[in-house]
Amino acid sequence: MSRLRLTGISKSFGAIQALSDVSLEVAPGEVLGLMGDNGAGKSTLVKIVAGNFRPTHGSISIDGDTVDFHKPRDAQRQGIEVVYQDLALCDNLSAASNVFLGREPRRRVAGFRFLDYSTMHRRSAELFAILKSETRPRDLVRRMSGGQRQAVAIARTLLSNAKIVLMDEPTAAISVRQVSEVLDLIHRLSDQGISVVLISHRMPDVFAVCSHIAVLRRGELVASKLAKDSSPEEVTGLITGAIETA
Repeated sequence: MSRLRLTGISKSFGAIQALSDVSLEVAPGEVLGLMGDNGAGKSTLVKIVAGNFRPTHGSISIDGDTVDFHKPRDAQRQGIEVVYQDLALCDNLSAASNVFLGREPRRRVAGFRFLDYSTMHRRSAELFAILKSETRPRDLVRRMSGGQRQAVAIARTLLSNAKIVLMDEPTAAISVRQVSEVLDLIHRLSDQGISVVLISHRMPDVFAVCSHIAVLRRGELVASKLAKDSSPEEVTGLITGAIETA
């Protein structure tokens, strides 16, 4: 059974057709590389899955059940989390505080409620251990490398028991060593049985971690195939239009 299934997804904004009849499936623990040029429809598709947009036509199912998202919170309740390119982290807070941002546990002392920092630090440490990250709960985000910041954002998805993680250009604008750290984190998610949809322009990264690749061009799905059956040259041709479909 597919973890995520998109059937005939179309989206129009007035006279602009952003997506046309896109159908995709993602299995549990699978990493799908979603590729395409700027304006191909990648962000629109991800926003539909994340509950930011409703499709004009088509349906979404999670673990075989059809779902209808009116807002991002609806998608989160179904186990869908998004790691945006800017990561949406607070630089002035610790790693643990960012992991629990908006979901802080509290304890009662003498009738007063206080943030339970000990629980936040302990649970964050457990999540970083699962991800095999060197990030520490008390570290301030503003002092972290790009790879460590990604670890914090990904740990936040584990806290919510995510089934599907949508990642938007996670390796953009970071060093080669940090790219390796982020790709390892993606492997950790897959090892936990979490499905990952990876949006990236970096061909080596996609072929390093993705088992399946989908290519959008001008809002249409022009390829959906196993990574081992494709190549960077073919994907480049599909993105540019030199190759029509595959």
